[in-house]
Amino acid sequence: MVDQSRSTAGVASAPEGCFITLEGVDGAGKSTHMDWLAAQVAAAGRDVLATREPGGTDLGEALRALLLQHDMHTDTEALLMFASRNEHLVQRIRPALMQGRWVICDRFTDASYAYQGGGRGMAAARIALLEQWVHADLQPDCTFLFDLAPEIAYQRLLRSRERDRFEREAMVFFERTRAAYLARARQDPQRFCIIDSSLPVAHTRACLQARLDQLLHDAGGRKPGEA
Repeated sequence: MVDQSRSTAGVASAPEGCFITLEGVDGAGKSTHMDWLAAQVAAAGRDVLATREPGGTDLGEALRALLLQHDMHTDTEALLMFASRNEHLVQRIRPALMQGRWVICDRFTDASYAYQGGGRGMAAARIALLEQWVHADLQPDCTFLFDLAPEIAYQRLLRSRERDRFEREAMVFFERTRAAYLARARQDPQRFCIIDSSLPVAHTRACLQARLDQLLHDAGGRKPGEA
């Protein structure tokens, strides 16, 4: 979702672009559906960029390694997240959208409100300042929020690979993070699509497909990222 200023730089010839983000607590299963969702978009004839945060660029991936493995102050964590995000936007996300491509991103700024805000207790107003600085004119067209009770997500993490420092947080951290995600969804119900990750994969993908079909239909008559 973006203001009209982005539409003046040659995007009128590519009206099918769209910015989709995937969110949820660690263990909720969003990454399981990332490649599938990108494949569905490609099968519909759209050029798609699948990417992730933190990461998405060489610098972003280097910052990701620091963020996932090194303890740091919450302010430092938030600043590094937005530094990675800014590079990601400049190098990959904005150029792709300007070309009319579809962008699917595993996490975006909602994760900062949920993890640094809800989980760590950072004031939402401070995160909003960084958001305004880095992408005041740009929001996702659709955010799939994979929702799962923290205790179930935690059990899934125990069965997965070696956990990073976020995944090693206490249960109460994930309870606060989930609550922050759900609060964000209540504030913007048109953008968010909540997916019940406790249900079978087939049900989840049916829900994803239904929303994706709507996005594909709506994209035919509007500019990339424009509401």
